Amino acid sequence: MDTRLAFLRTVRPFDLLPPEVLEEVAALLQEVTHPREAVIYHQGETKLRGVDLIIEGAYDTFFFDAQQARRLPEEYGPGECYGGVSVLLNKKRSLRTVQARAGTRVYFLHRSDFRGLCLGYEAFFHYFTSRYGQLMLDDEYARLVHPGPQTAQNFIAADELYSRRMAAVELRDVLACPGTTPTHEVARRMAKARSSCFFVLDEEEKIVGYVTDITLRDKVVAGLGDARLPISTYLDAPTRSVSSQAFVYEALLLMFRTKTRYLLVEGAPGEYLGFISRNKLLAEQAQSPFLFIQGVKQAVSLRELRRNWQKVPDIVFQLLDRGVKPEIVNQVITTVADTIALKVIEDVIKELGPPPARFVFIVLGSEGRQEQTLLTDQDNAIIYEDKANEQRELVRDYFLRFATEVSDRLNEIGFSFCDGGFMAKNPKWTHSLSHWKRNYTEWLHESNPENVMRFAAFFDIRFLYGEADILEELHDFLDTELQKPLDRFLHYMATNAVQYEPPLTFFNNIRTFAVGQQQVVNLKKIMSPIVDAVRVFALKNRVFATNTGQRLDALRTLGVFTEKEYQELLQSYYYLMGMRLKKQATQMMHDKLPPDNYLDPKKLTKVERVTLKEIFKVIADFQLKIKVNFAKMLS
Repeated sequence: MDTRLAFLRTVRPFDLLPPEVLEEVAALLQEVTHPREAVIYHQGETKLRGVDLIIEGAYDTFFFDAQQARRLPEEYGPGECYGGVSVLLNKKRSLRTVQARAGTRVYFLHRSDFRGLCLGYEAFFHYFTSRYGQLMLDDEYARLVHPGPQTAQNFIAADELYSRRMAAVELRDVLACPGTTPTHEVARRMAKARSSCFFVLDEEEKIVGYVTDITLRDKVVAGLGDARLPISTYLDAPTRSVSSQAFVYEALLLMFRTKTRYLLVEGAPGEYLGFISRNKLLAEQAQSPFLFIQGVKQAVSLRELRRNWQKVPDIVFQLLDRGVKPEIVNQVITTVADTIALKVIEDVIKELGPPPARFVFIVLGSEGRQEQTLLTDQDNAIIYEDKANEQRELVRDYFLRFATEVSDRLNEIGFSFCDGGFMAKNPKWTHSLSHWKRNYTEWLHESNPENVMRFAAFFDIRFLYGEADILEELHDFLDTELQKPLDRFLHYMATNAVQYEPPLTFFNNIRTFAVGQQQVVNLKKIMSPIVDAVRVFALKNRVFATNTGQRLDALRTLGVFTEKEYQELLQSYYYLMGMRLKKQATQMMHDKLPPDNYLDPKKLTKVERVTLKEIFKVIADFQLKIKVNFAKMLS
């Protein structure tokens, strides 16, 4: 017993367990000897009964590739544990093929006892999930890992991904220096601190940028830069920060959207608790959707991007089935779609050459609101800076070729062309900033019912790529225009929001219509009054957030909506979104059908039907609020 206990104290991560627990574990161990050299576990096939702690001898582990060649060999020697990651994250099947050397002795711990330790001791559990996350960042390792037979890929991290706040994450201290510091001195400090990131301060000691090991490699070494120059010569900007009260998933989404590798964490505005790298945060998430997004970023062909997009329904289904909020699932879908679009845009620019003018590529509609579902098409546009007359045709020709190439590639990946033609490849929606200002002036001041309904999506625009200040200038222009009398425009907007009546009969039954052999409701149409109405209130109050949830929050802060109204609308909207996403994911995964927005109420549970009816009442009450608020305009 004493021998086992002494041994356990040398094995990572068992040495993290309390002494009294180690004694209990020692009593559970069973000694096993492998007298001859033999393969004991087969990659992706052998179901492990538990974990092995090697006393003497060794396990030789490796992957077989398609040609049955051994890849990524790794030796597990005395004092090491094999099987933890396989039991926790690979449906108990061995991740690797394992060959025991002759005479190898191990202590065996049954998986039920091992899982009990994982549930009871967080640091013990995280040792295995963090190790897997780090391994999966290696492209070759990720390609060689195969799930067991008929095992669905698991995209779900621990629940804490969606409930853990950044305050609970282990951060690195912020290392900073004045911008006047010589570059070689900063490199020396980075090496001494073993840090891949150093922040740069201005004269008032505020962080204005940062440098990384990649910065030094690309700008100083490869670019033959002078290492004696001030570090401000080479800094990257801007820095990105997040509140310590933000959730981990929010920080990761921000890092992917802004292509940021390092994130400052604020305790109070301007006061930094530390910083964290994207790889470190990803490594803690094991098999979360964010490792999948990392894989999307590393894709090298349209075919590979298409395969990645085809995996999204599985991710969506698993997230919703696990109880993850629909608004988070929307953000995951949007981030995957954005990541794919950004790769396409960057590849096209590499092929066509640098743009002849500054520009911004924007997305609109559900993409602009970050509320994409699995039934999605392209909604995008291009705004480029105004150029002199002699350059105008050259600039326009480049951006139309660029837009056509981007749109065609996105269509090939699985983002179908927009039926309404709201795409950058349509010459109407690739124009100079001054042309776009004229568009908005016409829509706002010379509006009619048809135009308001048709062009509403252009009031849900969001930056995707390019020069953000061009979009900011357009926002400033809109802010000024929205302060002018706009009764007719707001009248048509409000009318649009109350046109669709929730499908609830006088006798409190759900009104359906026929599609094929089914009687259904259209979830997209049911949700549209909330989207349309929140948009018109946002425009009236000059709120430039585009996401429906964020608009609702801003309008609550302004006192436009009460807390009760805010909660009812938010919960109703995302309950419908959850139903819509799950229905579409099921159609694509299990029924092998293209997704749609139709729902048969008879297939719902009694609780779901009652909830749906209550949501219809909330929408009807909301439409009444619109009529009251816009009474003069609607009369």
